[in-house]
Amino acid sequence: MASKVSDLLYWRNVGTTTLVFTGLVVGLACLFQLSSITVLSNFGLWIMAFTLPARFLYKALDLMRLSDGSHPFQSYLDEDHTLTDEDTIRVAEHIVLLIATAVTDLKRLFFINSIMDSLKFIALLYLLSFVGVQTNGLTLIMTGVICAFSLPLLYKLQQQRIEKIVKAVKKLVTKITEMVDFVVSLVKPPPPDPAPAPTSTVALRQKQKTK
Repeated sequence: MASKVSDLLYWRNVGTTTLVFTGLVVGLACLFQLSSITVLSNFGLWIMAFTLPARFLYKALDLMRLSDGSHPFQSYLDEDHTLTDEDTIRVAEHIVLLIATAVTDLKRLFFINSIMDSLKFIALLYLLSFVGVQTNGLTLIMTGVICAFSLPLLYKLQQQRIEKIVKAVKKLVTKITEMVDFVVSLVKPPPPDPAPAPTSTVALRQKQKTK
């Protein structure tokens, strides 16, 4: 499954990727004007407007003894997409792990386990509040689809330039983080000095004897 998605995103099969990409963009564009039920039902009708006549055509050719009676979509029907028990358990464990990790990270961010991480999270939420005012969910999904199909290909074509830019940005972020950590260390009060340990009575008696 992962290899198929990778083949789509990196345009290894141009025809299949073009078909999937065009279908996703057109479907999302239709959702701006129509409801999801209308889009899904019409999409199903478009598919069957092709498959049903093709099935009738092959059946008519079989009756006239002009074909071997094979099903036009038998290769698709023979594909096995069922999940075994092991695959189901693995997928369920992966989903539970993702949910548990997300909950743990959100608790750490909301309850200020790390000041720097929480500040970054606040900045992200602040930016998202402006994004939510300007756009809606469908626009973000369409933008994500376009980026998912274009950025991997762009990275493949301009890998060296992008890696140089990423290294420069990482250095800048590291310097800013070090500066913020330094400022936080200056503002943060120093820890109190530990209280002196009480001297035992035996040590006091020994001191008195020496005197």
